[in-house]
Amino acid sequence: MSPAERAAKPSEPRPSRKSHAHRIVFANEKGGTGKSTTAVHVAVALSYLGARVSCIDLDPRQRTTHRYIENRLGTLEKRGLTLPTPDCEVFRGSTTGDLLGMIRRLEANCDFLIVDNPGRDDPFARIAVEHADTLVTPMNDSFVDFDLIGQVDPETFKVRKLSFFAELIWEARMKRSRMTIEQQRPEMDWIVVRNRTGHVEARNQARLHKALGEMSKRVGFRVTQGLSERVIYRELFPSGLTLLDKGHLGELGTSHLVARQELRALVKALALPEFTRGGELELA
Repeated sequence: MSPAERAAKPSEPRPSRKSHAHRIVFANEKGGTGKSTTAVHVAVALSYLGARVSCIDLDPRQRTTHRYIENRLGTLEKRGLTLPTPDCEVFRGSTTGDLLGMIRRLEANCDFLIVDNPGRDDPFARIAVEHADTLVTPMNDSFVDFDLIGQVDPETFKVRKLSFFAELIWEARMKRSRMTIEQQRPEMDWIVVRNRTGHVEARNQARLHKALGEMSKRVGFRVTQGLSERVIYRELFPSGLTLLDKGHLGELGTSHLVARQELRALVKALALPEFTRGGELELA
């Protein structure tokens, strides 16, 4: 049996498909925010729910998401396992038209299309953002990462102005509003995910919380908790396994069980259509 066959999705009945996949784009121009790790775990979580999931890795050099799925398929073949696994391709085209063609091709056979943007600004990343139904921006809980969204006063920590990235998203949402009418797609839902909050002292967390709250009202994003800083995420990459693969990770401590609950809460907070509403993601 091939790795792809071993990674077949569960056979339980699924809700009827919509005419198009729901597009989830993970975008942040800063590196080291846990973007690809979060994207892979969300993709696998949706696969566990019975959804057909395809991923596009927009970084052909690092291709972290694609490597993660490659490692997963290798582990399944080696161990003779069958675990829910999303499909994943690396974008190697040369034009934005190539990317749009890839999006249309993949979403014809899936329920969710996940795009992992590179940690930089380029034409392909912008096109992906403009076509997102759900835009997810993971960030570390620090003002270094907050600077991606907006600048704050160094004494009062009040937001002074939007950053280039926030302005870019604002423009993308304006373009997106036209697609909402022309292509019958939903309004873009922008979600800022606060990763690695456990390593931030309380006063700084409070300042960040206030600044994010102020900024969210100005540019219209939601804020939710993400994944804490845990060694387990780095250790899982070579095998391609995730926190959802219970029974295949060996003995897990309390912190790993808490991490599963963080992931459950994150998937619910994304409020994705069809497969997450009205159902619980069973991680325990």
